[in-house]
Amino acid sequence: MKLKKHVAISDSGFLFNATTGDSYSLNPIAAEIIKLYQQGHDDQTIIEYLVDNYTVDRNTAEKDLQDFCERLIHYKLVE
Repeated sequence: MKLKKHVAISDSGFLFNATTGDSYSLNPIAAEIIKLYQQGHDDQTIIEYLVDNYTVDRNTAEKDLQDFCERLIHYKLVE
């Protein structure tokens, strides 16, 4: 998944869509996920990262990542 060119994220987790002027405040984990996608990691690598670094089982990590990605798609933030 890749952010659209007109979407920017700050180090503090503030996501801004320059085309629409919409802004979103991400929690720290969501900001980490965005940064991992920006680095070119795929869903499976991100799921492993979440399981290894947070108290979450694989099924929950998969569902939560899917839900997050669906929101990014809904708000037209990704290509």
